[in-house]
Parts: sequence; structure tokens; C-alpha cells
Amino acid sequence: MSFLYNIGINLTGFGLKFLAFFNEKIKKGVVGRRNLFSILEKNLNEQDKTLWFHCASLGEYEQGLPVFKELRELYPNHKIVLSFFSPSGYDIRKNSPVADIVIYIPLDTKKNAKRFISILKPELSIFVKYDIWPNLLNELKARNLRAILISAVFREKQPYFKFYGQQLRDALFSFEHIFTQNEHSKTLLKSINYNNVTVSGDTRFDRVYSQLQQDNNLNFIDSFKDNKLCIVAGSTWPEGEKLITAYINSFKDKDVKFIIAPHNIKDAQIKNLSEKLEVSTVLYSNKDTANLSTAKVFIIDTIGILSKIYNYADIAYIGGALGNTGLHNTLEAAVFSVPIIIGNHYEKFPEAHALIESGGTFSISNQNEFNLILNKLIDESDFKTDCGSKNFEYVNKNRGAVIQILDYLRI
Repeated sequence: MSFLYNIGINLTGFGLKFLAFFNEKIKKGVVGRRNLFSILEKNLNEQDKTLWFHCASLGEYEQGLPVFKELRELYPNHKIVLSFFSPSGYDIRKNSPVADIVIYIPLDTKKNAKRFISILKPELSIFVKYDIWPNLLNELKARNLRAILISAVFREKQPYFKFYGQQLRDALFSFEHIFTQNEHSKTLLKSINYNNVTVSGDTRFDRVYSQLQQDNNLNFIDSFKDNKLCIVAGSTWPEGEKLITAYINSFKDKDVKFIIAPHNIKDAQIKNLSEKLEVSTVLYSNKDTANLSTAKVFIIDTIGILSKIYNYADIAYIGGALGNTGLHNTLEAAVFSVPIIIGNHYEKFPEAHALIESGGTFSISNQNEFNLILNKLIDESDFKTDCGSKNFEYVNKNRGAVIQILDYLRI
């Protein structure tokens, strides 16, 4: 199986180089990996002590961030290397303050793994949630270098638990400890005789709760909201925007403001969304010359400020679950005591199930359901407040994963 994996990963490398001619995202990853070894060799020397944090993409980075920040403070004299697999994570966090060096993870060939670990020699490596790379992890283990996996979630259908998944199982045993989000994941690990497991929960709860300690004021949102009830639609996709725009156009007389933050902020997407709205609309990119207080809809055609915008939400719609793209982060809104509406495809998101069960979040599948719950939340203030409180309490009671991880690392 190891032989087949190594053939496959090398073929993948050739395939990605070919596909890079046709796909901009793949091209970024291919180009970004060309100089990663020279970047490391330029910025690290034999005397440096290092820590290595790895995340698949932006979501995993946000998940690991509270742990990364604590370790940055605990080990101020170590150089921290942060790696990403996906360009979407690298592009947005390539200047992350928690790291001294931000790079793409190399393709997981045996040759790359040996060279990468030889340069890095990390005293501790932290992988977040998944993105398990056998050759890199086996190289860490061969050199007796510590590695842990945090916020992990496992399912029966994954290769680790199948007859053909021996190499991936071996990679898991390269971690000296795995911190899982739930008991079910722990049970699955024990079924393959991996016993160094702690159910710590999801570090995202700590991450979003820390947002409350930050300055979340945005003067331009204050000007736009103008003390009106405000609905924030975050990380939206076209299928959700269709419901939102139809609602706005149908209920023009409601004294309500709407902020829409699309996941895709390409010009054509923003233009298409704007043209479907029959009310006064302003774009973030035009905010400095617009009369924000008179606009009914504010479209956020930028990235990086949505978590602060939820501070201004009275009600939130979170995108992704109406289509096939996956539900976006509901906890970012929940921590601000905001009632939440999501689509109906949330099967793989345990926090969505829990938020719905607690009574503060609602799943819809069509325009009528969307209109009914949104009108109820707008018109019944006490109901809206109660729903928001339930969402906050869910976040609050699930905090603590970071403390457990750090306590383990201090031993």
C-alpha cells in the first residue's frame, strides 16, 4: 500500500502541474511550492528552535488560532512555521502574526518529507482537524519529533477504518496524542487500537469567544445601521442570495437593514447580486462616497471583516447549506447572541444540529420557510432575543478545548 501511495502522490504532482495551466487556484499552489525549501533555508539556521503548525485551509487556521496564539506567547524565542495546503488559506493568512514563516506544505513525497523535516526539525508539530500526510508524519516519528492532532473529527467511512487504509492508520500513530471533538471519534480511534486520545471538544468555540474581547466596532456599519434592526447574511452563495433578494424586494416597507457578505466577491457576482435588488444598495468598495444611512442594503465586497459585522446583527443567515458547498461558520454569529437561519444540508456539521436542537437556529429549504421564520424573528422581539441567547449559551458551555491542549503540552 505504501508503494501505491508513493506512486500516486508523485503522479499527483505531475497532474497538478498540468492542471495549473487551466485552473488559477491550482496554479497558485504549484507556483507557491516552487521556492518553499529556499524560503525555509533562507530564514532558518541550525541554532533555531522551531514549532510547526499545519492547516489545510483558512477554516482550520481559524480553528487552531487560539492554540497558536498561546504557544506564540509561551515560546517567544522559537521560530514558528505555519503551512497551508490550500491557496485560499495561504493567500489570506500569509502575513499571520502568529508565525515567523508562512509557506505551502510540500507535496508529500518521501524525498520532500526528508528534506522538509531536515530543515525544520520542529520540537513540536500541530496539525488541525485533518489533512494527514503519511510521509511527513512518518519522518517526524522516525526522528522522535513530537506531533499532535487537535480538533479532530473521524467518521466510519474514512480510510483509516477500512481494510485498505493501513498507511493512513500508520500515519495516525505518528501523533503522540490526538484531541478529538467528540466521543464518537475517540471510539473510532480505539477501534484501531489508538488510545492516546482526549475528547477536548472543538477549539473553534474558544476562537469565536475570543472575538468578544476584541474591538468589533466598525464606524461605517454604525452609519449604515442607523439604529435600525439589521439582518446579516454571511458567506452567501447564489442559492441563498436568491431567497434574500426575493425577501428584500417583497418586503420593501419593513424598517429593516440588510448586510450581505457574499462568499464569492468577484465583480461579476457582485454586479449580478446588486442588479437583482430593487432597493437602495451600497457596496463596501464605494462606502466612502455613499450616503450609508439612506441605503437599505450594504453588500460587503471584501474579505476579513465578517466576524466583526456579526456584532451588528440582530438576525443572521449563514450561507452554504442550501447548496453543495458546505455550511459556513455558524459559531461566529452565535457568539454575539444572534438567532440564525441556515439551509437544510447541514448533515456533516454537528454544531448546526446542536444549535437547532437548542432552539436558537432554524433550517429552511425554500422561500416560504425562509420568509416565515424571518418575519417571526423580526416581528417578535422577545422570541428573537431568546433564540439569540440560546445560541450564545451553546458556544459558552462548549469552551475549554484550548486549556486541555495546553495543559497536556505543559506536562
